[in-house]
Amino acid sequence: MKTWSEMRAFPLAIRLLLVNQLGVNIGFYLLIPYLATHLGEDLGMSAAVVGIVLGVRNLSQQGLFILGGSAADRLGARGVIIAGCALRTVGFALFALGDGLPVLLAASILSGLAGALFNPAVRAYLAAEAGDRKAEAFALFNIFATTGALVGPLIGSALLLVDFRVSALTAAAIFALLTAAQAAVLPAREVPPSKGGVLGDWREVLANRAFLAFSLAMVGMFTMENQLYLLLPDGARRATGWDGAAGLVFLVGTLANLTLQMRITRSLKERGTRARWVAIGLALMGAAFVPPMAVAGASGTGGGAGRAALALVPVLAGALLLYVGVMIAQPFVMELIPEFGRAELTGTYFGIFYVVSGIAAAVGNTVVGWAMDAGAHGTPWLPWACCLAFGLASAAGVGWLHRLRALPVRAVAVTA
Repeated sequence: MKTWSEMRAFPLAIRLLLVNQLGVNIGFYLLIPYLATHLGEDLGMSAAVVGIVLGVRNLSQQGLFILGGSAADRLGARGVIIAGCALRTVGFALFALGDGLPVLLAASILSGLAGALFNPAVRAYLAAEAGDRKAEAFALFNIFATTGALVGPLIGSALLLVDFRVSALTAAAIFALLTAAQAAVLPAREVPPSKGGVLGDWREVLANRAFLAFSLAMVGMFTMENQLYLLLPDGARRATGWDGAAGLVFLVGTLANLTLQMRITRSLKERGTRARWVAIGLALMGAAFVPPMAVAGASGTGGGAGRAALALVPVLAGALLLYVGVMIAQPFVMELIPEFGRAELTGTYFGIFYVVSGIAAAVGNTVVGWAMDAGAHGTPWLPWACCLAFGLASAAGVGWLHRLRALPVRAVAVTA
């Protein structure tokens, strides 16, 4: 299989990070999607308290990416990755062992901080190890991440038949194994001595207007990707009247990712510039929301299984287009980020990228949520149209930056 042969062509450190990302997403998605139900139904917490617990976890991660990136630059990515996985082991174990609000808040903070540490550190390590094959490395990274995001909920739903605590302890065990594997196998790399302070590093990155503009242009990508967990599953359920239809969205995407990602990345890397493919990928992601408009507002509660299946086709077609758009754009986005500045600040660039785009994407998701509520009152096409607009706006933003020569302009190297 092409994916495995590509993986074997990379050094051990990268292969371990790929398996690590598979495990990270399995552990995360077997627990977090079911956390709100556990807090509300099993523990009897109010919706407000549930929102606080979930919000603290998200804020701890999104707001502290910059710390994880700086730590990777100054302390070494390896140690930060190991520390992040170890913290998530503790955080997820606390979800199993404690029912009180203080313990749950501590678990949320630790699990969020863990993600803030290892997410930019993993990407910085991967970028440094991959050399001129960053696009292929991040393409493989996307494959393993997508597969984990599919497998995790399946395992989680099975474990919930036993008990939520079993799910939490299983997730903690996965992260414990990942921590041990990285400590034993992941090679340490010498960290060059830092010049100046952390605040100076942040000022240097934030003064890079081209990088900030690019990060803001990626708002559409993150907003549209998040609809794989919100708008598209909701559209599948509404089109068919069957809750299980949401799972087909992830199945279609994962199968496409496994079979197409490496072919797409290798083919496009040999033609044109990265900015071109990022813009095209974003436009395709926006166009992915056009087919579901055909069934927006339709109900699959009547007409039999045949009619429900036909109503589902446009939603699955949209999901497939969205995944293909991500497969086109994301590896080149990840490849571009380190080239905006000094190699010594790769982690900081990734950290600030995720802070800026994450905050902006949260605003985008709020807009989509508002559109879904408004669409329930006679305009069911509205949220789909919003996502189309996000995609086209982001594609236009990248194209504009490319025309201004504000992006790293090195032509993508031809590979043998």
